[in-house]
Amino acid sequence: MRTYDLSPLYRSTVGFDRLFDLLDSAGRGEPVNNWPPYNIERLGEDRYRIAMAVAGFGTDEIETVQQGNVLTVTGQKKPEEEGRTFLHRGIATRAFKQAFNLVDHVKVTGAHLENGLLQIELQREVPEALKPRRIEIAVPRAAEGALQVEQAKAA
Repeated sequence: MRTYDLSPLYRSTVGFDRLFDLLDSAGRGEPVNNWPPYNIERLGEDRYRIAMAVAGFGTDEIETVQQGNVLTVTGQKKPEEEGRTFLHRGIATRAFKQAFNLVDHVKVTGAHLENGLLQIELQREVPEALKPRRIEIAVPRAAEGALQVEQAKAA
């Protein structure tokens, strides 16, 4: 496996620590968790949806938690009733834990379970203070007077 040294990037960037940590963990070759299957869909510029196939699980057996920039979805089946005999068991009911790394300012706006699909709605809400804003460039007072004289001559 090839490893990359990201230390030169640390010297010339500010605030990308989390991105570099994600790249570093992806490069370690940790096992990929593919259970349960899921889709991530972009619904608009700042809206997303995660759909997870959780057939056989009820709303009381699934927990979704957002802590910081990590959304964790866990499922744990309750014990089966006694006396049930299955001739074939094709619906998986194994426990799962799936974590999603979210970018800053992404919030979970809702979740619902319908037809075996858990749908988690996400919205990116950038605060006004962090949105781009135009900054006026001040003119020193001495230069301001000279500018007014030049404008008067031109008129």
